[in-house]
Amino acid sequence: MLAPDPGPGASVDCWADCWTSTRQCIGMIYGIGTDICDVRRIRASLARHGERFAKKILSDGEYATWVTRSQRWPERGVRYLATRFSAKEAFSKAIGLGLTAPMSWRACEVGQRPGGQPMLVLHGALKTWFEAKGLSAHLSLTDETDYAASFCVVEFIDKNRLQPLPDVRLQLLTL
Repeated sequence: MLAPDPGPGASVDCWADCWTSTRQCIGMIYGIGTDICDVRRIRASLARHGERFAKKILSDGEYATWVTRSQRWPERGVRYLATRFSAKEAFSKAIGLGLTAPMSWRACEVGQRPGGQPMLVLHGALKTWFEAKGLSAHLSLTDETDYAASFCVVEFIDKNRLQPLPDVRLQLLTL
C-alpha cells in the first residue's frame, strides 16, 4: 500500500502503525471508482420506461435540466442521462457502498462549478454519512457517440488544516 514518506530519520514501522491506525491523513485516498456506460442501453431504457427511468436516476435539479435538453435536442438528453448514470456508478464504487443505503441515485447529484468542472452534490443521509467520514470527491466525466465514462476519486480531508499541502513523496510500504 502507498503512504506518504515519513521523512528523514523517521521509523517506517512507526509511521506505518500511525498511518494504518488513524487513516485520517490529509489527501489520503479512501476509494476510486470508474464506470463506462453504453449510451445505446440508456436510450433503450428510456424508450421502454420513458420519463420514469430518468426520474429514478436523476435528482430534481438534474431532471429539470434533462427535460430542457431533451426538448431542444433529444440526443443531448440521452447523453446527459448517460453521463449522470455513469458518474453515480463511479461514485458508488469509490465509496464502497454500491447502491446500498445511504447511497441512492437521487441522493447523489452531479453539479457544475463556475468554470464547468463537474462536482458532486450530496443530499440527505448520504451527505451526513459522507461528511461524518470527512471525505471529499473529485469527478471526471466524458462522453462520445456510444459511451459515457466517469472516474471518481474520494479522499479523506482534514477540516482543521486550511493551508495548501506540501509536496509529499510516496513510498511503498510492506506491512
